[in-house]
Amino acid sequence: MSRVKHIDRSIYRRRKTVNFLVLFASFLTTLFGLFWLAWLLITLFSHGFQYLDLAVFIKPTPPPGEAGGLANAIVGSLLITFVGVLVGAPVGILAGTFLAEFAARSRIAPVIRFVNDVLLSAPSIILGVFIYEIVVVSMGHFSGWAGALALALIALPIIVRTTEDMLKLVPNTVREAACALGAPRWKVTVSIVYRAAKAGIFTGILLAIARISGETAPLLFTALNNQFWSRSLNEPVANLPVVIFQFAMSPYEDWQHLAWAGALLITVSVLVLNILVRIFFRTVR
Repeated sequence: MSRVKHIDRSIYRRRKTVNFLVLFASFLTTLFGLFWLAWLLITLFSHGFQYLDLAVFIKPTPPPGEAGGLANAIVGSLLITFVGVLVGAPVGILAGTFLAEFAARSRIAPVIRFVNDVLLSAPSIILGVFIYEIVVVSMGHFSGWAGALALALIALPIIVRTTEDMLKLVPNTVREAACALGAPRWKVTVSIVYRAAKAGIFTGILLAIARISGETAPLLFTALNNQFWSRSLNEPVANLPVVIFQFAMSPYEDWQHLAWAGALLITVSVLVLNILVRIFFRTVR
């Protein structure tokens, strides 16, 4: 009996030691990640906050040696992102709805999920080159439409995955109750299931916006850039990520200052958007 108790205590001590080591390692890795995040934010604030003034929001990008801001790039980024989400969100929601509601016995559903996972993990520059080949080369010039399509292609798999997961969280009893009352399947999905999962679907769209708002590589191959106000998406459009990239690589000090201000602006915007998504999703749950 004493031997059994000794073995139990030995197992307990070993489990307690392993638990402590795992928790300690998790704590250290968490601190490691937070350290780099804090360093990034401190660096951006220390270098960019002093150049973040009203001119950044009301004046367009200047030539070297002159005063200016990032207004045209900010507006261009908002416009391209809006069109990209406007294209990608409906397609992603419908695809996620098909996978969650109508593809239970479909043989094509695993293929769609596999392709969606590939798109989800594909480098954004590859998607930019793809849109360059099928849109920019065909049109013969860079354009905001091509940039919006590239961003839509990046946002699409995020929205598909989120929509499918959120719809699957809706209890089947809700669907069965609606069908028992004589409602057709599409009516159940649109009026009942969507209403129950609308908060999660909206959260997925916001996460997609946060994902694509800072993309630079695909826009280099599609929307390119414009030093002036863009009046049409059928031409190269100024956008904040590409302007930051070009100004940061330039030898002009005033452009580098604007690059720091733009980097701080876009980083804080993405950070705030992600925090709002987390708060909103937690409140809904």
